[in-house]
Amino acid sequence: MSTVVGIDLGTTYSLAARTEDGRPVVVRDAAGAALVPSCISFHDDGTVLVGSAARARALSDPEHTVFSVKRLMGRTLADLKKEVELIPHQLVEREAADGRKVLHVRIGGREYTPEELSALILKEVRARAGNPTKAVITVPAYFDDSQRQATRDAGRIAGLDVLRIVNEPTAAALAYGLNKRSDGTIVVYDLGGGTFDCSVLKLTEGTFKVLSTNGDTFLGGDDFDRTLMHLAARETGTDLSARNPALLQHLRDAAERAKVALSESDTAELSVAPLNYARTVTRTEFEELIRPLVERSLDRCKAVLRDAHLTVAQVDEVVLVGGSTRVPFVRRRVAEFFGKTPHTGLNPDEVVALGAAVQADILTSGRRDLLLLDVVPLSLGVETLGGVVDKLVHRNSTVPARGGTRYTTAVDNQTAIVLNIYQGERELTKDCRFLGTFKLSGIPPMPAQFAQVDVTFLVNHDGILTVSAKELRSGAQAQVTVQPAHGLTPDEVDALVSASIEHAKDDFNARRLIELRNKAAGDTRAAEKALSASGHLLSDAERAAIATAESALRAAANDTDVTALQRAITDFAAATNPLATIVMNNVVQAALAGTDAGKLDANKLVPTANTSDEGTQ
Repeated sequence: MSTVVGIDLGTTYSLAARTEDGRPVVVRDAAGAALVPSCISFHDDGTVLVGSAARARALSDPEHTVFSVKRLMGRTLADLKKEVELIPHQLVEREAADGRKVLHVRIGGREYTPEELSALILKEVRARAGNPTKAVITVPAYFDDSQRQATRDAGRIAGLDVLRIVNEPTAAALAYGLNKRSDGTIVVYDLGGGTFDCSVLKLTEGTFKVLSTNGDTFLGGDDFDRTLMHLAARETGTDLSARNPALLQHLRDAAERAKVALSESDTAELSVAPLNYARTVTRTEFEELIRPLVERSLDRCKAVLRDAHLTVAQVDEVVLVGGSTRVPFVRRRVAEFFGKTPHTGLNPDEVVALGAAVQADILTSGRRDLLLLDVVPLSLGVETLGGVVDKLVHRNSTVPARGGTRYTTAVDNQTAIVLNIYQGERELTKDCRFLGTFKLSGIPPMPAQFAQVDVTFLVNHDGILTVSAKELRSGAQAQVTVQPAHGLTPDEVDALVSASIEHAKDDFNARRLIELRNKAAGDTRAAEKALSASGHLLSDAERAAIATAESALRAAANDTDVTALQRAITDFAAATNPLATIVMNNVVQAALAGTDAGKLDANKLVPTANTSDEGTQ
């Protein structure tokens, strides 16, 4: 079993996969669930729920429950202006002393960066996988440098050595290619909860080469939900800009349920209790609402084919990835666009994690039968006179990628050159994304245009940029890994990592307390059900012992002593053993008599002394 995992950190769900006996398999909990909802809920007492338990609190406590954190990664408030009115939690932006802008989510009087919140999700996924220390983490292919840095930082905060950042559609093709094992041109259409990517890959004798990639980091299933949210708001005259957290969460939940239902049936109920609103939505009506979004994704497909110098007829296979590709209209339009039925043989929710596990195995096992060649998603360049972007590394260059050029000074006696670094495809800086500033100092005073400065960009396998510069006459040189103009510095990440280690014991105890309380509640419910059915068969002493143990268990569950609660659960299990025996006998007798024993399922009704983790949500 591999000690390194591949992790798909998703907008809606996250999961891990590892390699076992040479094949990638997803990590599942005791109930067989692989997906961890990318949802976090904060309690007033300081405890934090992640996953299914957090998602269950979204309606009852929306102000303290966070979702879709991935859409905040590496972003500023200006980037999110179209998103803000539909986000129930408050976003604030802090400016550091060095001018960096750092986005925070305010919850219960505290502020958290998106990296910290994503780290909580990664910790949950990591715990389910047995707490490995190394991982390959996937990101949308169209994530820019800032978003990739933020993802790597989240991994570090979660205690992971991030071996590689891999593009999601590339990982999906890697998993798919293991089954296919033949040459050909593959298009991966990846529509998730919050992002869309389309990539063209060439598979040749075990080598996966990305020819081109395109996408939209603000296009996904969340946007499908929002069309229904806006429909309900329009028809009830609701002002969404008022940002009522409880109402927004009810709207979001109702929209998601209707969307999912419409994938299986022709009609669905869109019901929002706080608005006293309910109406039937037809699949045809929903398809018209989301048509502009789906067509937007197909426009990206046209662009990715154009960049790869291919026509639709030259595509051998189309692979669908991401939960939102389950929408029938999406599948139909993709099939119409490419003129072939898309491949859906692998679970669209799991295939990215499977591919990440394959890449993790390649990096750690030394196997050489597979080679992954990815590309730079967006061009990288520097600002020159007049606010023009001089591109040094062009989009769709195979990584690792290198580009360089020579600059000179603009005025006499200039002793330093400041390089403003941008990412994007437009020609002017105002239309591209500012990544950061790089300064070369120590240039001897010279007449204008006499200094000769060679600037080199190097993009590594993760898509992370390093810039170096050297003045040829003096030998002055400098190098830096570009730190985005927003987000966390390495020192800030280190501080968060240290805090995580420092509070690891407290965090574990808090988590364990939640799990034991959940078990105590489940055990008492099961015992009460069994008592109502078979309690009359117990002696007075046995019933009294159960009552005493139950009282002690409830008291321990209301306290914070983990050891005492564990002991109370064990004592309660011992006290209910006679009841367990009676229930089991009833089940056996019913089975022998050929009657329906399902009403007395001992596994469901009888508490046991097993308090091991049965899921970490």
